[in-house]
Amino acid sequence: MSDPQFLVPAEAMTVASVAAFLKVDWTGGDGERVIRRVAALSNASPDSLSFLDNPKYAEQLAATRAAACLVAARQSHLVPEGVAAIVVSHPHAAFVSVSRRLFPQALRPQSLFGATGTSPGAMIHPSARLEPGVVVDPGVVIGPQAEVGSGTILAAGCVVGPGVRIGRDCAIGPHVSLVHALVGNRVILHAGVRIGQDGFGFELGRMKHAKVPQIGRVIIQDDVEIGANTTVDRGHVLDTVIGEGTKIDNLVQIAHNVEIGRHCVIVSQVGISGSARLGDFVMLGGQVGVNNHVTVGHGAQIAATSIVKDDVPDGARWGGRPAKPVRDWFREIAAVERLARAKPADKDEGAS
Repeated sequence: MSDPQFLVPAEAMTVASVAAFLKVDWTGGDGERVIRRVAALSNASPDSLSFLDNPKYAEQLAATRAAACLVAARQSHLVPEGVAAIVVSHPHAAFVSVSRRLFPQALRPQSLFGATGTSPGAMIHPSARLEPGVVVDPGVVIGPQAEVGSGTILAAGCVVGPGVRIGRDCAIGPHVSLVHALVGNRVILHAGVRIGQDGFGFELGRMKHAKVPQIGRVIIQDDVEIGANTTVDRGHVLDTVIGEGTKIDNLVQIAHNVEIGRHCVIVSQVGISGSARLGDFVMLGGQVGVNNHVTVGHGAQIAATSIVKDDVPDGARWGGRPAKPVRDWFREIAAVERLARAKPADKDEGAS
């Protein structure tokens, strides 16, 4: 059985054309060699483009079999003979630019069935409205009064609930469910994302807990990307809102009434409790927990595994459990380390 290559280049590029695309010079190697892959230095083949962005990998560069390597000028002398050195200011950023050019299909989920138009295996309510150019895979269910914009892909098994509106050029991955939601343009939802289910709300009592109706919506603005198996609950009486350009990793929980600003970055396993608010350009590291009704200011950064229980000012960098300004956190850690290293007093010391 042949080893499948799941993604193939959208166009043929040579070493010379890669350099021309980046508007830079190249030296050494064969300018006419065809680039068919992008790869790390350690597993590059003679038709691969690679990069060096960290001098700790200089030994891998010396042994690489790549056709060409993107390097900064100060490291170009490390490129071995026979490998073209393409000199750029920021090697990884240039590597990303070329990768996007070669593999545009990797930028968002595609039809799993290779479908164009609507598959006969989909179930679409007669009152739903799909603009021309929507791709619908087998097993998709679209409810009454739902609307889907042109250029959007609905992958196998996803469910679009009644009245849901999805904008244009979106990619909705397999087994995504959307209810009580309004979705903007160019939104990417990866496999298993759950949007618009009940928020976790109960009026607690001594004998039983009464379920609180969740009557709000989820509003996802343009250019948002949400990773696999992330959940976004609909609001209780307000809407849950995710701002334009925000990027959310896999396995994140966003509770009811949460408001997330524009261009935030939220890493895997973050949990954001109800009615919390994040400003624009906030960054949350992996496994951060944000308490309910907390506000995290514009541009703030929270270190991984931190627990945020208090409001965070604009532009602050906090970490710890509970989270505090990083300088205070580092002092706290240093103090604990000094105590741990301290020699215990002799039990008999001072005894007469």
